[in-house]
Amino acid sequence: MIQSMTGFGKTVLQLPNKKISIEIKSLNSKSLDLNTRMPSLYREKELHIRKRIANELVRGKIDFSLYMELTGEETATRINQTVVKAYIKQLNDVVTGHDAELLSIAMRLPDVVTTEREDIDDNEWQTIEAGIEDAIQHILEYRSDEGQTLYEEFESRIKNIANLLEQVIVMDPDRISGVRERLDKAVSELKEKVDENRFEQELVYYIEKYDITEEKVRLENHLDYFLKALVSDDSNGKKLGFIAQEIGREINTIGSKSNHAPMQKLVVQMKDELEKIKEQLLNVL
Repeated sequence: MIQSMTGFGKTVLQLPNKKISIEIKSLNSKSLDLNTRMPSLYREKELHIRKRIANELVRGKIDFSLYMELTGEETATRINQTVVKAYIKQLNDVVTGHDAELLSIAMRLPDVVTTEREDIDDNEWQTIEAGIEDAIQHILEYRSDEGQTLYEEFESRIKNIANLLEQVIVMDPDRISGVRERLDKAVSELKEKVDENRFEQELVYYIEKYDITEEKVRLENHLDYFLKALVSDDSNGKKLGFIAQEIGREINTIGSKSNHAPMQKLVVQMKDELEKIKEQLLNVL
């Protein structure tokens, strides 16, 4: 069954001293375009995350975001008290002021605040990794639901084209008869004697140029193939796109050969249905 490239998945984790929010968004794209956003603490896991997402989501413009909000008292940022005291002592040697004023000045000077390098806790990472897997499953479910909607639309529009083709098939004998009558009338108005055998041969040749039997058969086959491809295990947007191109080629040929206004009107309606299919195929994985 087909899947949409559009999707969204989110998981929120509450750890002992922090809250982790994981979001994955996906839009259509010709290839895999993956962007990641996460705290520097988890950057060493970025390659692993990219591989996991690429394996599951395959294609699309994908944004992965991991947000961290500290909820406990622990923090990796520390005030370097030794440096602050040294600054205040030096400031006292230069100016006289209240301790609060000197502290305010000292806190804006370099190296007052330091950030300690944190290591990823293995248990914590296992929880986060499970959260990433959960977000991936959510976006896959979203894609499947969107794929079902696309499937129903494709099926409806392919059936519309098939119904229009049936009308073309019913109309075709009258169209050929009309072509023959016009040629007969044109020759009779010449008021010239013609070789009947020769005329019949030329007429057959001329009418064969307008014959759309092969195109009708091929178009029916392509429509049937498209419906089967929708539910096949190897179904994908590119494959369906190739089939849609073949459908368009047969419709265009029928239009160019028809030389019959009512039939050309049906061809225009088939083209309109096919264009709507092609637009939505851009969203298929």
